[in-house]
Amino acid sequence: MWENGEKGKGKRSVSSCGVCLWLLPASLLSTAMGQVPTNPVQRRVQELVRFTQQLQRVHPNVLAKALSRGIVHQDKDLVVINKPYGLPVHGGPGVQLCISDVLPILAKMLRGHKAEPLHLCHRLDKETTGVMVLAWEKEMAHQVQELFRTRQVVKKYWAIAVRVPVPSAGVVDIPIVEKEVQGPQQHYKMTLSPGYRMDNGKMVRARTSRNAHVAVTQYQVLSSTLSSALLELQPITGIKHQLRVHLSFGLDCPILGDHKYSDWNKLAPQKLSVGTLKKLGLKQAKARHIPLHLYARQLVLPALGSRKEELNLVCKPPRYFLCSLRRLDLRMPSQDQSGDDEAGRLRAQ
Repeated sequence: MWENGEKGKGKRSVSSCGVCLWLLPASLLSTAMGQVPTNPVQRRVQELVRFTQQLQRVHPNVLAKALSRGIVHQDKDLVVINKPYGLPVHGGPGVQLCISDVLPILAKMLRGHKAEPLHLCHRLDKETTGVMVLAWEKEMAHQVQELFRTRQVVKKYWAIAVRVPVPSAGVVDIPIVEKEVQGPQQHYKMTLSPGYRMDNGKMVRARTSRNAHVAVTQYQVLSSTLSSALLELQPITGIKHQLRVHLSFGLDCPILGDHKYSDWNKLAPQKLSVGTLKKLGLKQAKARHIPLHLYARQLVLPALGSRKEELNLVCKPPRYFLCSLRRLDLRMPSQDQSGDDEAGRLRAQ
């Protein structure tokens, strides 16, 4: 990657934190060089960009080092990382860097130059952060994958929702199907495929789609205000974008920063209330910079191999998540002491 597209003419500059500045997007350069915008909205945008894009364009060695510093658990069979925001698990068209690319590098950092690459045990969406399990051996990876497939792994996510679900705890049990959205922006989205519908005030059985998947999500409000809520989500099934679809279309409480599922008909930045924007320190025109506020907080793996006890894996929320909690006056549950400490440090900044 060279400035002006010509090899040899780009100037490589390194900030005091060791980041190669020519690897950073223009929106990050002023932050890296210590320049702070005077406009408060622009400062908020810059802060969000810094929290969410700092690892997306770095060298694979830099990403591997960052992952190694954030290891949640490590033993002779498994390595558990805290997946950063905005990084896909697998490569594909237009993907410059992904988690699978750096697994050989991460393995060598942890076990030396002769180490074999680590293996993925499951996946998280590009915009989702949190607990991610890797295995040293392919056979162990297959065993963990089977635990996920047979729903033996307890998965708990935290999300900040726009609006508050009623009731405050419950189960969403509505099948999900992928459909094409007609209109100026033709695209595909996951959506609900309920078994019943209303017809002239009467509930009648709907025609079920053969492509619909059973989808079940348990949810609970952990903290709320009049216009937002911190939710704990436990997906019983594992359908693509299940949590986002159930919250937005099932409970009418889309996740903050979900620019895909906040509106069925179009792909556009999430429309937020004036009050929410004010608390977040943003204007609607800058809402596109808000990241998806969904993170995989906890996994509980049953006993496996030589390990005779279940393995409880918990990781901290990303900084932008904690910052939004504070701005929206949402409180972390008291039992999450590590999160409270982190939130306290943010308040002091």
